Amino acid sequence: MGVARALRVHAVVPAAEDLVTLFLCGDVMTGRGVDQVLPHPGSPVLHEPYIRDAREYVKLAERANGAVARPVEFTSLWGQALGELLAPGVDVRIINLETSITSNDKAWPDKEIHYRMHPDNIGVLAVARIDCCCVANNHVLDYGDAGLRETLQTLERAGIAHAGVGPCAMEASSPAILEVPGKGRVLVFAIGSITSGIPPEWAATANRAGVNLLPDLTEHTADRVASAIREMKLPGDLIVASIHWGTNWGYAIAQEHIRFAHRLIDEGVDLIHGHSSHHPKACEVYRERLILYGCGDFLDDYEGISGYEAFRTDLRLGYLIRLERESGRLHAARLLPVQLKRFSLNRASPADAAWLCDLLNSLCAPFGAHSQLLPEVALQLGW
Repeated sequence: MGVARALRVHAVVPAAEDLVTLFLCGDVMTGRGVDQVLPHPGSPVLHEPYIRDAREYVKLAERANGAVARPVEFTSLWGQALGELLAPGVDVRIINLETSITSNDKAWPDKEIHYRMHPDNIGVLAVARIDCCCVANNHVLDYGDAGLRETLQTLERAGIAHAGVGPCAMEASSPAILEVPGKGRVLVFAIGSITSGIPPEWAATANRAGVNLLPDLTEHTADRVASAIREMKLPGDLIVASIHWGTNWGYAIAQEHIRFAHRLIDEGVDLIHGHSSHHPKACEVYRERLILYGCGDFLDDYEGISGYEAFRTDLRLGYLIRLERESGRLHAARLLPVQLKRFSLNRASPADAAWLCDLLNSLCAPFGAHSQLLPEVALQLGW
């Protein structure tokens, strides 16, 4: 009896070396107002219809939550979330970086919103030891081809991998390959959908730099993406598909998103990292693989912007995901509730964490998942 019980426990609880732990979050938007409070702010000039100076977003935040002591240190921007990012045992840190990193002043024409962070502020990503920036989104080309080149050069100089853009379609669709010592490889494929507002002319082609952009989310397109993934996958690789899709607001999950995510998992993807919504959306565990339909924003300059209070955009989630190294199956998912105030992320209060827990339980119930509020003010995903 004792031996049998020990064997069952071992099967259910793999050893640490048999698990790969990933930290994921949604949109990290370190341009515009955030850039202005960092140690090396770039030009504050904006081309928006109503606000022409990025420092106005800082003033909005200060009116909402109090004065911001400037410059904000790189570590301070991450606040208490930094401890989770740098915790022992976290193998890979993946974000959707939704800004260009450039000092180029030539903004993309006929586009209302532009994000850029000065290259000298790259330390804000380095200090969090970000391993991979997914950049197949609707802001990476805000400052044109020159801004794109500087973005990629800055990331590469900092030793941060990127996926989702490139000098041609083949390279834009290639994954970031992350080596995890003693645990193999994690391949991150970053994909953009036109449903998130990426201009169609940003699509990379055989002879034009740009985004790995999908024209639609049909089964045919899913099969094409899956075929490209299979060509790169080696035995033992874990596969993350990071997808920028859908509108900014609203909790509904489009049926085409569900079908697309399921198809990718059917074809060998281990984790779907969805983003674009400015707030968390539902999670699903399908065939023992996790689908995050919308991770929500993590860092941005939205403090003080009114009109969407019902979504509680001050509350954000970081996702600590543990996958079985050999099978790719989901082992555990722990969610970190944080609150953005004065350009810093800090632990959400128990009441706010409970609000997020109730929200996720409502959103995830149709997908057979649920969340539990833990004593340490974290959420545990169940399925």
